[in-house]
Amino acid sequence: MARTALLLAATATCASALVAPVSQTTSLTSMHEKSASMPFLEASPNLKGYIGGEKGFDPLGLSYWVPMDWLRESELKHGRVCMLATLGFVATDMGFVLPGEMHQVSSIGAHDVAVAQGSMTQITIFIAICECIGYLAILEMLDGSGRKPGDFGFDPLQIGGGDDPEMQLREIENGRLAMLAFAGIVTQAVLTGKGFPYF
Repeated sequence: MARTALLLAATATCASALVAPVSQTTSLTSMHEKSASMPFLEASPNLKGYIGGEKGFDPLGLSYWVPMDWLRESELKHGRVCMLATLGFVATDMGFVLPGEMHQVSSIGAHDVAVAQGSMTQITIFIAICECIGYLAILEMLDGSGRKPGDFGFDPLQIGGGDDPEMQLREIENGRLAMLAFAGIVTQAVLTGKGFPYF
C-alpha cells in the first residue's frame, strides 16, 4: 500500500512539472478576452484587425492553426458562392429557368440531369481551373504580396466597398447568412420533396 502511495505521489510530481505555471493574479480563463458572440469561450487574439473579428466567433479555434488570411479568403469565397446559390436555387424552383427540356427540372433534380447530360464534368473542370488560379493568389497573399483576402480586382459595378469597413462587414455577414440559408433550403427541399417555399 505504501509503495502504491509513493508511486502515485511520484507520478503527480512528474505530471505537475509539465504544467505551465499560472501567476496568482491571472487565471487560465482570464488570459484572453471573452468572445462577444459566445461569452463562455475565449476570443482568439488572432481575430484582431479583421472585419467581424471583434465578435470573437471561433469556437473551433481554427485561427490558432490556419493563417487568418486563408480563413477569410475561404469565408468570403464560400459566402459569395452561397449568396448566388441561394438566389439561383429559389429562382429556379419559382419557375425562372432557361429554355430547353433539360432545364425544366427542380433545383434538386438538376444535379442528376447535369450528370446524365455530361455538363457536370464541364462544370467540375471550370471550377478546378478557378480553384487553381485562386490557390496561386492565396499563396502570393500569404507570401506578402499585399493582396487582401477575397480581392480579385473584379468589381465592375463598384459596389464592393473597397476599403469601407461597413461594406466589408455587410458582405461577410450576408455571406454567413447565405451559407446557413442554402444549407437549410437544400435540406428542407430534400426532406419535403416540394418546391418553393419547401413545405
